[in-house]
Amino acid sequence: MKQPHQWRFIPLLNLSGKEQMAIDKWLLIQHQKYNHPPTLRFYTWNRPTISLGFSQKKKYPPHWNNLQWHGKSIDIVQRPSGGRGVLHQGDLTYAVISSQFEGNLDEVYRQISQFLIMGWQRLGVNLSFGKPHRQYFKSSNCFALSTNADLTDSQGNKFIGSAQLKKGKFSLQHGSMLLNPTPELFKKVFNTLPPQAVLENFPNIDTIIETLLNAAQEYFNAEFIHQPLSSKEWKLIEIETKDILH
Repeated sequence: MKQPHQWRFIPLLNLSGKEQMAIDKWLLIQHQKYNHPPTLRFYTWNRPTISLGFSQKKKYPPHWNNLQWHGKSIDIVQRPSGGRGVLHQGDLTYAVISSQFEGNLDEVYRQISQFLIMGWQRLGVNLSFGKPHRQYFKSSNCFALSTNADLTDSQGNKFIGSAQLKKGKFSLQHGSMLLNPTPELFKKVFNTLPPQAVLENFPNIDTIIETLLNAAQEYFNAEFIHQPLSSKEWKLIEIETKDILH
């Protein structure tokens, strides 16, 4: 049996979209250039935020610039990865930074996503890969249509939308797990209701994270070192936030 790879696990962080994207981008650079270990983390967003795929840039519905919820504006942030717009509210996001997976973008997607399939199966949700849809890139809403990078439930409802940035063998893959979105807000943003929840009552976030972490440990043959971001790392990450949209 092969010796486990050493991975870093960063405990749950609840921050702004700008900070979360800066962390993901910074971790990829550290892994790519400075021998930082592969990393898994989960995070939530401290206010409703729309994240844009890298190729979207300013190509999104104009009314998004003036959206408010409970008297506060909804943030818009640029992801370093691809895909379409995601409303982060009532979701849990994961991020994997690694260089141990071989193949093209699609092959790496499928390898990384196996830990999500394995973990959610243990939580009572059977997921499978979505099918490519030619209209996907004409929609602003990531969860309107699935691609082969997404995971859908047995009824075909999209549950996890993922996106990836690949730099040679180095990959950042992150994605949103739609746990408990507010239908009124989702409709305000996308003019449609969210996909049906795959479960009426999800376990609490701590249970979800622990289950997915155990699945990742098995599937990636990884030994996870629990290590929060240090104050020195936070100072370096702050520099990255200046490059993030809005």
